[in-house]
Amino acid sequence: MTGTFHILGIESSCDDTAAAVLRVDRSKAQILSNVVYGQSELHARFGGVVPEIAARAHAEKIDLCIEDALSQSGLALEDLDGIAVTAGPGLIGGVLAGVMCAKGLSAATGLPLIGVNHLAGHALTPRLTDDVTYPYLLLLVSGGHCQILIVRGDEDFTRLGGTIDDSPGEAFDKTAKLLGMSQPGGPAVEAEARNGDQRAIALPRPLLDRPGCDMSFSGLKTAVLRQRDAAVARDGGLKRSVRADLCGAFQLAVRDILVEKTRRALDIYLAERPKTPTLAVAGGVAANGMLRAGLEKLARQQGMAFVAPPLALCTDNAAMIAYAGAQRLIAGAQDGLDLAARPRWPLDQKAPAMLGAGKRGAKA
Repeated sequence: MTGTFHILGIESSCDDTAAAVLRVDRSKAQILSNVVYGQSELHARFGGVVPEIAARAHAEKIDLCIEDALSQSGLALEDLDGIAVTAGPGLIGGVLAGVMCAKGLSAATGLPLIGVNHLAGHALTPRLTDDVTYPYLLLLVSGGHCQILIVRGDEDFTRLGGTIDDSPGEAFDKTAKLLGMSQPGGPAVEAEARNGDQRAIALPRPLLDRPGCDMSFSGLKTAVLRQRDAAVARDGGLKRSVRADLCGAFQLAVRDILVEKTRRALDIYLAERPKTPTLAVAGGVAANGMLRAGLEKLARQQGMAFVAPPLALCTDNAAMIAYAGAQRLIAGAQDGLDLAARPRWPLDQKAPAMLGAGKRGAKA
């Protein structure tokens, strides 16, 4: 694909149904529309995302979301040059909803179909927003994933470390649930932490006493549970001030872990002497203000650039899927109607599986 073209992106890997249209000229891209239908209200009373409910909501709304994206872009299906869709990893019901819709559109219009790794969408977002030069170091941190990657190309990723159990976003959600707070947990915990003393309660920093860039957040969540139970037993209930202190202490611990592990990864990355060294962050948890500030300080100390996408492009969205799909289309790649939906899809195919993968297989 050469010249200027337009591409539709479709995203449905978790609990956000999203569609976007991009105008692409070589590697430059302009977002013409970026529509997201959230499902927070559907899952709120369950304290987390229910896969069956999410899949049904995607199937009900995905065509409407695409119509909105096309309308806002001022284009029609016949004006497009390709359809990019998240083909994994994610909740399989949601991924299937998006893939089947994209296949139907491709079959009806004859437009090229491009399957996209959801994580690649996040990983390439700094290219979409800031035209970052390869290679760059990326902390990809979200509700389902946490990895530190050297991004060398559109489909060239080297993983330096990752979580061996819970992702940070998952830990935020579970902590919010333990403390009787609303979902999603990240924004709720961050808001409550502003009212507390982040150093009033001591919480662990798992794996910081071990070398390497791998991380763990499950034990931190358990430590919050124990502190909560101790406070309830002592005070006859969970005081608002104690809840705020717990939120602050938890958020600080997550920040410390992520910043320190990223610092270690920077040593590996900078040893390669990149021409324009850049540290980037992407994924839903990248919206956390304390984390962004900590990473920006780290980059400044190292004398390198720091890139954090706009908040709307941190959380799941289809603009990043359209962009990643556009890069595959430019390279001459496309998929057939046998494109499969994948619940697991590692970015670094050569890296060994992360520990703590559980019954569903290796973490990405």
